Amino acid sequence: MNTPRRDFSRRQLLIRSGLVGAAGLSLPAILAACGGDDGESGTMKLLFENWPEYIDVNDGDALGTIDRFIAASGVATTYSEAFNDNLEYFAKIQPLLGTGKSIDPDIIAPTQWMAGRLRKLDWLEKLPLDKIPNTKNLEDAFKNPPSDPTGEYSLPWQSGIAGIAYNIDATGRELKSIADLFDPAFKGKIGMLTEMRDTVGLLLLGLGINPSDITSFDEAASAFEQLEKAKSDGQIRAFTGNDYIDDLGLGNFAACIGWSGDVLQLGVDNPSVRFVVPEEGATLWWDTMVVPKGAKNVEAAAKFMDFVYDPVQAAQITAYVQYISPVKGVREEIAKIDAALADNPLLFPDDETKKRLFPFADLSDEVEVQFEEAFSGIIGA
Repeated sequence: MNTPRRDFSRRQLLIRSGLVGAAGLSLPAILAACGGDDGESGTMKLLFENWPEYIDVNDGDALGTIDRFIAASGVATTYSEAFNDNLEYFAKIQPLLGTGKSIDPDIIAPTQWMAGRLRKLDWLEKLPLDKIPNTKNLEDAFKNPPSDPTGEYSLPWQSGIAGIAYNIDATGRELKSIADLFDPAFKGKIGMLTEMRDTVGLLLLGLGINPSDITSFDEAASAFEQLEKAKSDGQIRAFTGNDYIDDLGLGNFAACIGWSGDVLQLGVDNPSVRFVVPEEGATLWWDTMVVPKGAKNVEAAAKFMDFVYDPVQAAQITAYVQYISPVKGVREEIAKIDAALADNPLLFPDDETKKRLFPFADLSDEVEVQFEEAFSGIIGA
């Protein structure tokens, strides 16, 4: 997930809103998260390190994904919520992978841009795609992204959109364009994200520049200039992580750059809060499943990836986490679980909307540093 999301996850919002019960991980998954015994469920083992609150869990008699996979495959599966931040996790694995040593997990879940960095560093194994036949269900929009041009090193886990979130009570009108963020009528009531790729990516789209295609800082300089001017002019109230949802709900932000999953849930209790994919487009991000270099259980990793790319299984994950699934056929399956979710355009964008969703370019290390330094200088990080 994008780094700031962990401050206040969509799942935490559900819990605070009383929209879900207190069902937790199953006993095997609890033991797994704590580094417990693999048990006697099979001779093949798997360790998957993911973000918190990012998979369906046992609920009464209904098994969550991990227990369903164990039952179907016999693979002794350890599931750990070890991701909190892409850069933090990178620093954790760098001393080992950077010196040619392996790490414990067989699958990890970096956001796509970090997956691209790991690939370029040669820290990933190629996926045994011949053992993952359900990759035939991968949605076309996620095939061969800039972070993995050949599609050999990563598979998407879940995805989301960064677009415009607004409170119509504060704006007094519907918003449709990125230009609306710079309307003088909203001076001092606009929020931007501390996630560089989403904020800069959206501004680039507003300027008619595809963020998927940039290769140098000069190509994006106009977006940084626009951002710096908006800050100095007082147009921007604050740069935030997930805490934008509080200001948005209260109307302190008339509008802001926000994430689809957050706004989807906030709108359940506050119909004044809206989310729109701007006319110019929005950024598309996703978290991936990748296999670290030297992983011991690549075959088990392939079995798990194939399992969660079955639309029946993927639908149960989506119904729980409520982000965009990268798996074809999920909409039909989720309709059997929750018909309202199947009709939600933030979970299932139509073809016209999909054409307006753009992943951020896979930057070189040198360009990445330029972007981050310029962005930090503007937002004061």
